[in-house]
Amino acid sequence: MSEQTSSTPGEAPAEAEAPGVNGAAAEASAEVPAATASESGGGTSTANLAGLIEGKSDDEILALIKELGEDTFFGGLFEEMAKRFLPDKAVGKNAVIQYDITTPDGTQTYQVVVAGGTCTTGPGAGQEATVTLALSAPDFLRLISGKLNGMTAFMSGKLKLKGDMMLAQTMQGWFDAS
Repeated sequence: MSEQTSSTPGEAPAEAEAPGVNGAAAEASAEVPAATASESGGGTSTANLAGLIEGKSDDEILALIKELGEDTFFGGLFEEMAKRFLPDKAVGKNAVIQYDITTPDGTQTYQVVVAGGTCTTGPGAGQEATVTLALSAPDFLRLISGKLNGMTAFMSGKLKLKGDMMLAQTMQGWFDAS
């Protein structure tokens, strides 16, 4: 696929018209780190994450992330993503999906590596990304909890994609969204 970046609603490339990222990792990483379980009212699920951020402003969400610790918070989300990987849905697929999540303290970068029927996640940009998704921390949480539609985020410029746009459309099915 071609290498493209778009941040202006009217300039979206044709192949990027339906970035199925409303959950790409999104739905996959739906669990909240254990530290937030009590605040979200119980277990750790997509619904609990949604409840945790429901009705909160960007500033309130950022304060919560800071209180829990950025590394711990995001690390827990990406660890859960790896647990929710469905290898039978990604047969023959190899990809490095990078998330650049903007916080007041800088950008948190995490990679999801799918190869040989396995999925690993971790901080940093250790490998060249097949596709990169860049967005603010509050919008990232809204996206993975289903409170922000991927297409809407992309078309409004809240979500910027670089790399294999088709991968962004298909990767959501690689993870259990329950």
